[in-house]
Amino acid sequence: MENNKGREGFSSGLAAFFATLGSAVGLGNIWKFPYVVGSNGGAAFLLVYFICIIFVGLPVMISEFYMGRKTRKSVVGAVQELNSHKKWRSIGISSILSSYFIVFFYSAVGGWVYSYVFRAIKGDFNEATAENVQVMFMDTITNPVSAIAWQLVVIAVVSIILASGVKNGIERITKTLMPILFVLILVCDVRALTLPGVKDSFKFLFKVDFSMLTQQGILVAMGLAFFKMSLGMGTMTTYGSYFTEKDNMMSTAAKVAISDTIVSLLVGIAVFGAVFSFNMEPTAGPGLLFMTVPLVFGKLPFGSILLVVFFILSSIAATTAMISMCEVAIAYFVEQKGFSRKKAVLINAIIILIFGIPAALSADASGVLGGITVFGKTLFDLFDYVSSNILLPLGGLIIAIFIGYTVPKKDIEKELSNQGAIEQNKLINFYYFILRYVTPVLVFIVFLSSIGVFDKILK
Repeated sequence: MENNKGREGFSSGLAAFFATLGSAVGLGNIWKFPYVVGSNGGAAFLLVYFICIIFVGLPVMISEFYMGRKTRKSVVGAVQELNSHKKWRSIGISSILSSYFIVFFYSAVGGWVYSYVFRAIKGDFNEATAENVQVMFMDTITNPVSAIAWQLVVIAVVSIILASGVKNGIERITKTLMPILFVLILVCDVRALTLPGVKDSFKFLFKVDFSMLTQQGILVAMGLAFFKMSLGMGTMTTYGSYFTEKDNMMSTAAKVAISDTIVSLLVGIAVFGAVFSFNMEPTAGPGLLFMTVPLVFGKLPFGSILLVVFFILSSIAATTAMISMCEVAIAYFVEQKGFSRKKAVLINAIIILIFGIPAALSADASGVLGGITVFGKTLFDLFDYVSSNILLPLGGLIIAIFIGYTVPKKDIEKELSNQGAIEQNKLINFYYFILRYVTPVLVFIVFLSSIGVFDKILK
């Protein structure tokens, strides 16, 4: 479909939902979110997280949707059209930098996941031991040929999809892959429900224990509510520009937040059910994905098949997230620089390779470029830190202030109500109040927390 300004767009609300959910669901959902929930109070933490979603995540997401659909432009063009003052240009610049910094190291991690799909299919984990899975993981991240080769595969797959366009590429792939991801998760969950450790996994994730909910845990919940929904990097503004005129943006934002959380928890049930069944460490962080999971699944009947399924769903999460992040820059190249889509995709891939390969080679201190540090961090860690701890929260803060204080409320009401076609004045008023008076404060707290301001205070 072509929208009213001649730009390509999503064909339906369902397509918009799947694409947006595909952006929010990433590798962090597979291992980080369940682990963080279990380690910070389980159900009590989830309650705080959902409250933070309402006051932190949803207002910024809805604001980005508004920016995109109202202007039908990339994040840079959207900001310029809504307010031409130079001081707001930092929103667009920050968004593109954020998406690139994340893709630089994320493409390396995506390559690891792709390689593990291949390893699982080959049966490399059939005789897995604690020693050899660690050796395989270290070889994956430190072997320069393997690391770069699989990173190239990921970038190639994502680029081919993006070159096909919004409808034939992004929409078609996300509408296909997101249902498949849900099915694969359910397959793993069905098997997990038969394991002796499934009760412990439910207890780990859902037991209400407010004594475990610390001040630090509340800060973590606030940060997760912001970071897990791909906010502050221009992805939601870009995807919002592809929405149809009939899409209910507030409803879509709520559905994405709920579905994203459900995906994370379903994965947690599957993974931790197996982990607890074999007395493994549930707080292994990223090592849970690449070391603990192969070891645990290898001990299950039909575990080799489940392991292939698990890493395929992980690769889907990595792919859909990367597609959305790359689209931010591609939309900018096409609309602001006048490049053809294929040329923009090629330029984007080259930029990722130039900076992504050094990131891949510095993922571990023993890697080829692991000894090169900037401000005491390897390039891999630097891209991660700057994007997650500085650019994203600052981008979200500026967006909240920009929409809340420079855009007339009547314009927001018209766009969110689809020119009066949707009766949700109370919700819009609530959103607008929260956006102006609550969200900026909380996002600023997220920023201070992410750079370690509260660490010494809370110790």
